Amino acid sequence: MTDKLAKKIVDVSMGRSQADLCLKNANVVDVYNKTTFLSDVYVVDGYFAAFNGEIKAKETIDLNGKFLVPGFIDAHCHIESSHLSPSAFSDAVVPCGTTSVIADPHEICNVAGLDALAYMLKASERIPLSVFYMIPSCVPATPFENAGANLKAEDIEKVIDNPRILGLGEMMNYPGIVYGDDEVFKKLEVAYSRGKNIDGHSPAIKDNILDAYTSCRITTDHECDTAEELVQRVRRGMYVMLRQGTACKNVKNLVKGVTEQNSSRILFCTDDRQPQTIKEDGHINHGVNIAIEEGLAPLTAISMATLNASVCYGLKDRGAIAPGLRADCFITSSIDHIKAEDVFILGQKVASNGVIKEKAFHTIPEKVSGMMNVKDFSKDKLRLKLEKDEVNIIDIIPGGVVTGRSVEKVNRDSDGCFIHDNSKDILKLAVVERHHGTGNVGLALIRGYGMKDGAVATSIAHDSHNIIVIGSNDEDMVVAVNELIRLGGGITMVKDKKVLMSHRLEIAGLMTDDSQDEVCKTLDEMHAICDRELHVNKDIDPFMTLCFMALPVIPELKLTDTGLFDVTAFKHIPLEA
Repeated sequence: MTDKLAKKIVDVSMGRSQADLCLKNANVVDVYNKTTFLSDVYVVDGYFAAFNGEIKAKETIDLNGKFLVPGFIDAHCHIESSHLSPSAFSDAVVPCGTTSVIADPHEICNVAGLDALAYMLKASERIPLSVFYMIPSCVPATPFENAGANLKAEDIEKVIDNPRILGLGEMMNYPGIVYGDDEVFKKLEVAYSRGKNIDGHSPAIKDNILDAYTSCRITTDHECDTAEELVQRVRRGMYVMLRQGTACKNVKNLVKGVTEQNSSRILFCTDDRQPQTIKEDGHINHGVNIAIEEGLAPLTAISMATLNASVCYGLKDRGAIAPGLRADCFITSSIDHIKAEDVFILGQKVASNGVIKEKAFHTIPEKVSGMMNVKDFSKDKLRLKLEKDEVNIIDIIPGGVVTGRSVEKVNRDSDGCFIHDNSKDILKLAVVERHHGTGNVGLALIRGYGMKDGAVATSIAHDSHNIIVIGSNDEDMVVAVNELIRLGGGITMVKDKKVLMSHRLEIAGLMTDDSQDEVCKTLDEMHAICDRELHVNKDIDPFMTLCFMALPVIPELKLTDTGLFDVTAFKHIPLEA
């Protein structure tokens, strides 16, 4: 805030100057006292100025007793998971009542490094949604794969002073902390030296390992799965996020651990949320409503989605409705089930009844388009020669991104190469390196996808985002990979050597400048084809499930461009059992 703005707010609050807007007869949600009160609310130059008084206003909107709620803050998200550019993402989430997000551009930075961060910053400058960033701490996520970039401590130091960068992104490399990796501690020191937050990522760790991890001032965690894990992390001084994404849905489990005593340490986040989920269920409001349905007091839930996030990340200008704060808020008829009716950002109405009033400004994606550098790919690279019949299998577990592990006897031809057998639901999985032209193709076998004939491929493959393809035969898999190379990235489906349908993601192979409605229409059609033509298991999302099969930081078995990876042992293992 500037001195001129402060004086203008004072003049309005004292009735010496006219307000821009009066929100009359508002049932104001007071997140400080966790109560509501009936009042007029005055706004000038985009900031709340006063509640009641002899104040004139240029415009008056009568709420007739409806609730006025501070704009929701998503404490941790990956915009890339929406498939949308920052501007299209803003258009999608602002009508839901989300006015600020803390985004981790981990996905796109794994493709294009600091060029990607520069694009994300620029693309989110001139949009209604306030976007802050945490600079990724783990690019690449592990040393056991090839990502498009390698962000070291000196790279992080170049950009962390940007006021829109709030700290160091999710520290997935907890073994690096526990075993004293020098580079990990250099990255931590960059955040320490600036007094900035460090986000956590610590699924299932406990006891002395959790002590060691949190002792490094890891501020948050969004990977809790049980109420007990929530309590243990809060006990160690962390903020815990209740996550409601598309694949990972933890609110129902975690809200059992939220009490009035610890609620000030609890936030809401979406992490990875697909465009259809946002369109059908909403954004942060969805997680808040689930928590309320599970018995959490509405005012406590709202405080967790607003004030707590602002305190955690030092966003002193937002998170509540009070004089001197940004006029980011929304109107809802009920706080027992929240649905944003009118949404205001800096005192301007930007959305009404779920519809954005004006499309956000779009930024040309310079330096992050057409990121495909695949070398020497051919059908021969997909031949899976095995030394024996018994092999390690990646088992898909519906409802999450954790996989199982089993041993199965498979069929081989006279050369010892794997032969697909529909009766066993075991398909070939391949990860094709697309960043440096290494020619690497990692191969494995996977069960639970259900596809009988054909192939599905995507350039969204967490976290290094190489091409991942699953198929019943090599011919369709080759066509799928070549289609993605032609498109510059995206998702495609193939059957009988013909492309059934594709979804182009021209921004780093992860996002598109198309609108949410256009993306949802395309994905809905592709899901229908997966069901009708490819017969993919209905208990899984065919695309989101596939893209997490390359993530070598979530147990148990995953596949990288360098081979089958045992996450529990943190090493590559042979396909043969």
